[in-house]
Amino acid sequence: MIGVKRATLVPLEEYLRTTYRPDCDYVDGEVLERNVGEHPHSNLQTEFVVYFRTRRKQWNVHAVVEQRVQVAARRFRIPDICVMLGRGPFPPIFREPPFICIEILSKDDTLASMLDRIDDYLKFGVPYVWLVNPLNRRAWVYTPDGSREVKDGTLRTENPEIVIPLADVFAGLDD
Repeated sequence: MIGVKRATLVPLEEYLRTTYRPDCDYVDGEVLERNVGEHPHSNLQTEFVVYFRTRRKQWNVHAVVEQRVQVAARRFRIPDICVMLGRGPFPPIFREPPFICIEILSKDDTLASMLDRIDDYLKFGVPYVWLVNPLNRRAWVYTPDGSREVKDGTLRTENPEIVIPLADVFAGLDD
């Protein structure tokens, strides 16, 4: 067929020993590029990590950016932000579900690709996935029980309780 792009399959061992810049997802043998790099995306990513890092002892969490997470035997995802409970030590590749995965929308993200990522996180056992749009400052929460848009302006978790007013995180974008 003309115009059909075929994926080149890459062995898992090759993916694991290759350095991608930026890092790429690996889904059933296919290396998938992620949309990153523009200022609204990276700026909000930084604000979230700083917010978590300044409260890491209070909440007993560890937040990192672009951490490789093995969500299934032949699937690796790189969330924009992973929040792990505890103080570590943490392995080079996370093979246990993070407490929160945060995805920040980039202008070229599609709904289908984002929902695939979210499904992978939830199937893996991530209890909270937050999807945040830096341009219109809207957010959605995905859990095993369903999804909802954050209408009250506050991201929350339970057990442990974490409460983040979006206005606090977005305020850093206005400086």
